[in-house]
Parts: sequence; C-alpha cells; structure tokens
Amino acid sequence: MSYLKELFGLSGKVVVITGGGGVLAGGMAEALLRAGATVSLWGRGHESLDNTIKRMSASTGFKKNLHKVIVNTNSEQKVREALSITEEEKNIPDVLINGVGGGRGKSFFIDVDLGNFEEILRLNLIAGLVVPTKIISSRWIEKGVKGSIINIASMASYVPLSGVWAYDAAKAGVLNLTMACAKEFAPFGIRVNAIAPGFFIGRQNRALLINEKTGDLTERGKAVIEHTPFGRFGDVRELAGAVLYLASNKASGFVTGISIPIDGGFLVDNI
Repeated sequence: MSYLKELFGLSGKVVVITGGGGVLAGGMAEALLRAGATVSLWGRGHESLDNTIKRMSASTGFKKNLHKVIVNTNSEQKVREALSITEEEKNIPDVLINGVGGGRGKSFFIDVDLGNFEEILRLNLIAGLVVPTKIISSRWIEKGVKGSIINIASMASYVPLSGVWAYDAAKAGVLNLTMACAKEFAPFGIRVNAIAPGFFIGRQNRALLINEKTGDLTERGKAVIEHTPFGRFGDVRELAGAVLYLASNKASGFVTGISIPIDGGFLVDNI
C-alpha cells in the first residue's frame, strides 16, 4: 500500500473544483479527499455547496479538508478574489478541476434560440474553462507551481449529440482548448488534461433521461442505454481512478493534452 500511496496519494495538495455543488463534482471530491487532498469547492450557490460538504463530510469524515467559496466563474475579478480566499484559508491550489457546465433544451437547428446558444457557450467555455484556467495558471506561472488542470469534456466533444447544438459546440471547444493549453503551458510544467464522462445521472439531465413521474427511461434515456455497450448509466464513483491519476504528478507527470472517456463504451458502439 505504501507504493500506491506514494503514486496516487495527494496529502498536502489543494484541489479547486469549480461547479462544486454538482453531482460529478461531489464524486470527484470524495475520491480526492480519501487520497488526502484538501478540496476547495467553488460555486454560485450556498445551498448546493453546503449540501455537497454535508454529504462528503458524512461519507468520508474529512470535513476539515473541505472548503467552499461562492464565486461566479464568468468574472475574472471574482475568480481572482476566490483564488485569494482559497490561498489565504488553505494554500495555493495544486490542481484545478473545471467542473462548471451543462446544457439546456433540445431543438432542430433552424429553431435554435441564439440567446440560449450564447449563454450555454459562455457557461461551458468562458465560466467552465477559460476564466478559471487563465487566472489560476497565471498564478502558477508567477509562483513556479507545476499544477494540473483537469477539464470536463463530454461525449459531445467527440461526436455531436442530436439537438443540443450549443452544448455540442462548447464541449468540442473544451477538448480543443485542452490540447492547445497543454502545449502552451508545458514549458512551465503545468499539465492540462480532460476526462470525458459518458452518461451519469445529475440534476441537469435527470428529467431528460428519466421520467420523473414513473421512474422509467425517457426515449432519450433509452437511446443512450441502447448506445452504451455496458447497458447502464455511470456511477460517479467510477470517475475516481481517472481523476486521481490525472491529479497526481507522480502517476501522470509526463501526461498532458489527453482526454480519458469514462463512458461504458459509448464511443465504440457500432452495428
């Protein structure tokens, strides 16, 4: 076990997770806490962050290693302030997980609402990647920190999902920027990678995949399962291995610019 602890242990490390009140963020936070990290959850809502902290504290017993900051990651100034709070109360982060994102609605392309399209692009790319990466990587370069950035890509980063045009474009952009930033930050020892979850049930997509009245799969949910060779949705605990691997400089110190699909085989489905 000492070898595994040395390879994957994160004792003394500080991890920032944006979108910290989400279901996926909670699953990743639990893994990081159990590996010894201090986790700073950044989000816009007190209630969602408090619920995540309460749940993580109960499941891990590591409440003292949990931290929260209320921040709108659309704003460079607010992110600078959030980073200062995290540094003052915990320490300079070693890892950034860009977890802000999501979609809204489904339509034919000719019926796309441009205001909604722009909002989803801003959520997933500006708030979800560009601003936190810009501010935190700048601080790392200033301080000589060899940090790790983990972006949240999607199945839509590789193949478009029908009817969710803005989400498709945004998540394709996440994959592209992951590779571009990996090249730019490599001389500073900063690694940039991504994980690409398949279909996990969260607050934002539950109604799209599961009929809330009956508990049965919706037509969209059935289509997802039919195209997932494992024949089920993912469990957030199944993100743990990839997150710990990419967070640890010992385990993945020569790894940058990659994305790891965690999708039950969705991307290799064929007929």
